Parts: sequence; structure tokens; C-alpha cells
Amino acid sequence: METTAENTLSFGKIKVPVTNLSKIFWPREKITKGDVINYYQSMSDYIMPYLKGRPQSLMRTPNGIGKPGFYHKDAGDEAPGWVESIKIYSESTKKDIDYILCNNKATLAYLNNLGCIEINPWHSTTKALDKPDYLVIDLDPSEKNTFEQVIETANAVKEVLDRAGASCFCKTSGATGLHIYIPMQKKYTYDQVKDFAHLVCIFTQELLPKFTTLERNLKKRGNNKIYLDHLQNRRGQTIASVYSVRPKEGATVSTPLFWKEVKSGLTPMDFTIYSVLKRIKKTGDIFTGILGKGIDLNKCLKNLDQ
Repeated sequence: METTAENTLSFGKIKVPVTNLSKIFWPREKITKGDVINYYQSMSDYIMPYLKGRPQSLMRTPNGIGKPGFYHKDAGDEAPGWVESIKIYSESTKKDIDYILCNNKATLAYLNNLGCIEINPWHSTTKALDKPDYLVIDLDPSEKNTFEQVIETANAVKEVLDRAGASCFCKTSGATGLHIYIPMQKKYTYDQVKDFAHLVCIFTQELLPKFTTLERNLKKRGNNKIYLDHLQNRRGQTIASVYSVRPKEGATVSTPLFWKEVKSGLTPMDFTIYSVLKRIKKTGDIFTGILGKGIDLNKCLKNLDQ
């Protein structure tokens, strides 16, 4: 791709205009908008299975990581005719929102051109909007927590889930936390999934009471506790997709991990826009299980009750 002021990417009959490709998105690393578009196209075969059919909350950072970004949910009239979307009624705004569905590589390029450094899909697809494919527990550290504590917390979550008999998968958030996913296979409602996530977080907090918390309120939480966030499991809630770049220093990428890697010395800075494609060519996509066989919630609850 040439880094000219304006260009067009071709996807068969679909032409996607891309603009300002040489615009600097990461001043320190000199990473450009064109680099972001190139990264996502090089990773498209791996990321697309986690995006297809999912409404997208567009997190746009069109002026790079040094300027505030904003959320843009409604595709509106601006999106080209070939971009698929779905109208979903929003209780909070009391109106229909026209969510973009990132169903192909052309749409991915269109979103990146809007300044979507980060890609944020729903946990459910249009086939079953009220039944998520997976549960997410977001380990969200406060400013005085170390990443070593985040690693210890992730392993405590895994200990609880092993006891429950639930398969689970870990990825870096691309920022300061870790995300743990449990496959649900569209079998349960968001409320059922959220309640199970809450239970797992309660058991985890009991294992690590000194530096984990279920307190959502930032003031009450203090600055030295990792928040065990089960509330990501609500309809319409989104989190950075696996293989999503984050608008953070270092151009980090939310990257799946082998559990044996979730140990002392792990750092999110090892997984960046430069390194993830090389890694996945060696490891393959180790996150596919989140879209596979879902857990048996009743069995898991019985196991935890023993």
C-alpha cells in the first residue's frame, strides 16, 4: 500500500477509499494510520472469525493516541451501501441504533480508516443477540497494582474455573490487565452468564483478599486493588477484540496466551503491532476455543457447590 494522502483499497468489486495514510498515530514509535490498516489486513484471516455477525461499538481515535478518542455506535447515513449493519433498539437512548457488522475485510479497512485503532465487538452475534458466545472476566488493576499481581489473579481465576470444570482462555488486554474468556456457545442468556461470572469473581476474591475487589466504585475501591469485573457480561457491552490494537504506548495488541505463559515475567509490551503476526504464524490461533463447545453451567455450579 502506498502512503499517499489518499488511496483506494480494492476487495473484488468493493473499493474502499483510505485517507491520510501517513498521519502519525503513535508519535514516539512513528506508527501511522497506514500501518494500522496494514496490520489489520495482514491479520484479517485470524481476527475476522471473532468479528463476523457481531455489532460493533466503534471506538475512534482519528487523531492518534495523544488525543482523546470517542465512541460512535450509529452507522447512520455515512456508511457506504456495502457495509452491513443491524438496527437494535437501545433502552438507554430510547431509539434504534444502526450498528455496523464487520463481516468482511473491506469493512475492517473502512473502520480502520475512520480511526478505529481498537475494534470492539459484541459478545453475541445477530443469530442470538441475547445469548453470548462467551463470558469475559476483566482483571482491571488500579494504579498501585503490579502486573505480577494481575498474573497471580488470572491464575486464581483459572483455579476456580478448573474446580468448576469450565474451560477458559486468557489474553492480554493490550493495556494493564488480562481478560479471561469462557465459551458459552449461545446456550445461556446474558443474565445467566453475568451471574456465573460474578460467582467466579467472588471465589477468586476469597483466594486473594488483599489485592482484589468486587467494588466497582473507583473512590471506594482505592488505588491498590484489582477490580474483578463481571459486568462486562451485559448485552451491548464490548471489550477490545482478540488481536485488536490498543491506542496505547508501544502499539500493544490484545493477544491470546497459553496458560503456561501466564507466569512471573509476562509483560503486555511483548505483544505489539510488530510481533503478533510472527507469533501467530508459529502458534496458530490459540483462541478458537472461545467459539467452540460451551460449558455446562449446571454442572459447573454443582462442582463449585461441593
